[in-house]
Amino acid sequence: MTWVKICGMTNLEDALVAVEAGADAVGFVFYEKSPRCVSVETAREIVKKLPESVEKIGVFVGSDEDPLNVLLQTGLTGTQCYISAEGVAGSNASHKAIGGACVPPLFRSLMALPISLFGEDVSQIERMMAGFAESKKKIPNGVSIPEGFLDTFLLDSGNLRQPGGTGHPFDWKKARTLSEGMRNGGLKLVVAGGLTPQNVGEAIEILQPWGVDVVSGVEAEPGKKDAEKVRAFVRAVREIDRRVG
Repeated sequence: MTWVKICGMTNLEDALVAVEAGADAVGFVFYEKSPRCVSVETAREIVKKLPESVEKIGVFVGSDEDPLNVLLQTGLTGTQCYISAEGVAGSNASHKAIGGACVPPLFRSLMALPISLFGEDVSQIERMMAGFAESKKKIPNGVSIPEGFLDTFLLDSGNLRQPGGTGHPFDWKKARTLSEGMRNGGLKLVVAGGLTPQNVGEAIEILQPWGVDVVSGVEAEPGKKDAEKVRAFVRAVREIDRRVG
């Protein structure tokens, strides 16, 4: 089944609606320029009331917050880091040295790439993903990397100034070869940007991604979800899963 993440959670009510609808993951934005930005304290209070089975992903842009530090403070199970005008999320932060036991057992690390950085030509992303896939093949025998760690990439329609949450889709057909190459290389593609209950089925048919991520397409207003849209989105994904599966 397609992995479904409902992002931009700012309150417990919305997070519980996503869980009830059948989402696999919920997301919390720690980017102060976003209308969906939440504090560490708010995220922690929401996370502790959610089922363990649901992934809780922190979204980071630039160096506002140290992703690993926030993860440890809130109980998040994964991170989603964007490239932005400030650089790669967390790259300038002062990370604490932590042991492997501190990281959640099902930790997921997503690298988010605003497609506009590469213009109309996605071949640069294809070469980048091919490099990641080749690196995975070179891991020595006996050395294991947890599933979900550095194998999942999110392709968004944002740009350096607005990395995500634009409400506009990119040209899915132009990324079809990229998606196929990632699948063949053992990498996971998550599609984001402008997805709605009405168009997510088309995106899945074209790209056959591992997952989808939605924010504005299921909102009543920035930072507040529309419960019916959330349910309709998850339902649309499951319906297309049944058709193509």
